[in-house]
Amino acid sequence: MAARGHVQDPNDRRLRPIYDYLDNGNNKMAIQQADKLLKKHKDLHCAKVLKAIGLQRTGKQDEAFSLAQEVATLEPTDDNSLQALTILYREMHRPELVTKLYEAAVKKVPLSEEYHSHLFMAYARVGEYKKMQQAGMALYKTVPKNPYYFWSVMSLVMQAISAQDEKLAQTMFLPLAERMVEKMVKEEKIEAEAEVQLYFMILERLGKYVEALDMVRGPLGEKLTSELQSRENKCMMMYQRLQLWPECNALSYKLLLKNPDEWQFYLSYFDSLFHLMDKSWSPPNEEEHCVEGPVQTTVAEAVKFVVDRMEEEDKKDSRPLRGPYMACLELIHRLRQRGCPDEEELGDPLELMLQFFGKFGDKPCCITDLKIYLHLLPPEQHTQFRNRLGELVPLGEVGEDGFGFPGDTKALQRHLCVCQLSRVLGLQHTLDTEGKLCLITELKAHYHYGLQFGKSCLKTELQFSDTYCLMVAHVYIDLWTETGDENMLWQCLGVLEEGLSYSPSNAQFKLLLLLLFCRLGAFQPVVDLYSSLDAKHVQHDTIGYLLTRYAGSLGQFAAASQSYNFSLRFFHSNQKDTSEYIIQAYKYGAFEKIPEFIAFRTRLNQSLHFAQVRTERMLLDLYTEADITSSLEESVKAMGLCPEEDDIPWDNMRDNRDLTVLFSWDPKDRELTEEHRRLSLEEESVWLKVRSLTLRLLASLALLRHAPSSRNSDKTNENGVSAKSSTLQTLLSQLDLTLQTAAQITEKQTQYPFLGPPSSRLASALSSGSCHCQASALQLSLTLQELETTGLGKMRDVDFRTTGLQPSVHLQKCKGEVLEMKNSRLMTQPSLLETLVFFVETVCVVLWVASYSASVLRPLNSTPVVLSGFQEWTGSLQGIVTQALDHVKGQEASLAALKLAALTLGVGHAQTQECGFTRAAMDKVQTSYLGSLQELGDLLRKRADSLKSLKF
Repeated sequence: MAARGHVQDPNDRRLRPIYDYLDNGNNKMAIQQADKLLKKHKDLHCAKVLKAIGLQRTGKQDEAFSLAQEVATLEPTDDNSLQALTILYREMHRPELVTKLYEAAVKKVPLSEEYHSHLFMAYARVGEYKKMQQAGMALYKTVPKNPYYFWSVMSLVMQAISAQDEKLAQTMFLPLAERMVEKMVKEEKIEAEAEVQLYFMILERLGKYVEALDMVRGPLGEKLTSELQSRENKCMMMYQRLQLWPECNALSYKLLLKNPDEWQFYLSYFDSLFHLMDKSWSPPNEEEHCVEGPVQTTVAEAVKFVVDRMEEEDKKDSRPLRGPYMACLELIHRLRQRGCPDEEELGDPLELMLQFFGKFGDKPCCITDLKIYLHLLPPEQHTQFRNRLGELVPLGEVGEDGFGFPGDTKALQRHLCVCQLSRVLGLQHTLDTEGKLCLITELKAHYHYGLQFGKSCLKTELQFSDTYCLMVAHVYIDLWTETGDENMLWQCLGVLEEGLSYSPSNAQFKLLLLLLFCRLGAFQPVVDLYSSLDAKHVQHDTIGYLLTRYAGSLGQFAAASQSYNFSLRFFHSNQKDTSEYIIQAYKYGAFEKIPEFIAFRTRLNQSLHFAQVRTERMLLDLYTEADITSSLEESVKAMGLCPEEDDIPWDNMRDNRDLTVLFSWDPKDRELTEEHRRLSLEEESVWLKVRSLTLRLLASLALLRHAPSSRNSDKTNENGVSAKSSTLQTLLSQLDLTLQTAAQITEKQTQYPFLGPPSSRLASALSSGSCHCQASALQLSLTLQELETTGLGKMRDVDFRTTGLQPSVHLQKCKGEVLEMKNSRLMTQPSLLETLVFFVETVCVVLWVASYSASVLRPLNSTPVVLSGFQEWTGSLQGIVTQALDHVKGQEASLAALKLAALTLGVGHAQTQECGFTRAAMDKVQTSYLGSLQELGDLLRKRADSLKSLKF
């Protein structure tokens, strides 16, 4: 394209109003303006595309696509049209069409750097690595700039990474990439650090660690300057890969002399030391030990080195560094593992930890540092250690309430650290009920006293004493789980609500409240709590399970839908966003980040949470909408559900949940274990399998209803009905096997730590009987379909009376009060809500089967026995739904009649303010239960109306 210089293209001026309308979201005006312009200038292609963008944004996708293709077939080369089409195709999620645009543009304008560059990026968006390689080289030949050459090299590396055949990657793609870089090295054309980083990446992936090490040590390594110690870190990595322990040891030693606080270098120093000892390595007599300098090969040298580092820190006037003191504990830990007596030379772990606390106890990191090494103390020293720590905490005079309080925030932090360590050592857990209540009183007093230090804190800042409040909640939870006294739980909620009033940005308060409300079956307050956490990006995957696990199971269908959308919005944008990250990485030469972005995208696509939310969202939409706002067939079609296809990556499923997001100071025997993680993933996967199969079975049922009649026809295979019943049979067999596996898992009755993963819905689904009832109802639809296609004479064999819901089995399990007062105490049974939700889901499934049965039976007026059996069955179903509605109405009435103000909260001499927060929490639970029952009642009423329409 010819440069326009300072002369403005008149078309830009004409198009400006349309751009402005689109930018402001006024799409209708943009369309009108485009139409006006096209009347005067029929060949102004960009106006046509801008009109298409307006049409796309107003929901007229087909019209927009048709208009865009009119322009695309003309193969435009003007910048405006190309950019507008690119925007449109991206909004249509058709990035592959952008590549065709720029392929045509490059052919017409072969010397355009801009179009070649756009073509390369278009290929990057769709992951066409081979074409990216070719486009990169074509661009370099057109405009010989280094970055373009290395775009091509990186595209070869990406072909290697994505290749199914590892041999192909190692023998073709990576060696070719290596040769391309070596050519530039020989010609001395390497200019940027990014190019050196890419060369290192290629050598590393080829396993050429010696060559990579030589390159880093050589003149090219001097370009590695963007990160601190980048060169040294790469050397260390190669030494470890090559098991060059003398070099690794010497480099670690050298770096620690410069920076004695670098923890990773202490670890590599100790690793290399013990490797050298195991190999009985000794330095050569005359030469230097190794290229990196002197090597240390004995425990005595290591002990001296660590002690010297500590002594140097002790001499400092400024605040000491933590690294040397932690290194001392780490060395004791490693020596003890090896049964080495030299550990005594480093000192007594108890005294060393006291020394550490003395220096760093006023820092929040002190607890996490010491927690790692508490196993060095024998159990009989735990109480002594706690008492000795207490002596190092400056507290004021003991007041009337029997407690002394810290005079400043540093003393407060020290006292907090002692409390946390006491819990980690298990000393809080050994207290009896009375002892724990006294501990709660003490922690509350410290919490309230500490609030004075945070009077000037902003709302976005945490209070200095927040951790006391959190620990109070944890002790209440201990009491609740040990005694079953639900009053402890209400007090816990009240304490957290109070904490949140002073510290509205405290994520831990919100997360724990969220967990407790969910355990109580109250989902309504949870949505706002989660929303206020303001989860960003990948957090929707890592902590989203806390919300979505309970979203659909507690009857708050509208809130559940909103919750699923929170997560799905992130996952759906991931594909597009990651492509943009990759493009930026190419532009700025951050080549080492590109494989990370690809791995990140894969990790999200294979996420267990993503599969769960997607499945639950579709099931929820069917239960709440199908045959109410649109037919089951239309709903399934709108979702694009295909029962034959299973798009869940079962073999590569990734559990990305952050199961330690809630703070815990529990001792090791109460912590989450790897076995817990494994069992939780197994349980969640089987539940997902049950739900996924249920969804696909409902899609199969919809297709059966939609199938053309095959009565008295020999061509059942031709019209696809037989194939559809075959799919239904296969899915039912899979569901049966999955339910058998589920029963084996629930028999284990795995108990997870309270702050660990929530249990799946598997056990409650099986105990409610809903899974087997739904399976038997769907089996009936298969039986009917087979009888319909094989012979009408056998239809009389169908006995509807033995099919479907059994009131005594299902409704009976929903009976009971979800919230009631006993002896002025508030008691909950949240499991009744979950059971009621399963009951309602089962009603939906049975009604869809009944609807299909009616569509089969309607033409068979000559078989009154079957018809009367069907009428009797639907009549009993009507009765069951009516009973359920009466039960829900009764629950609503009793809930609304509850007067929480009459409750005795049992807080003794506690302040009225605390009671207020506890009552507020109770109100939220009561309101949430009412909301759940109303939504469940509404859905049941709609289903009852659907049932009436089945009468002949």
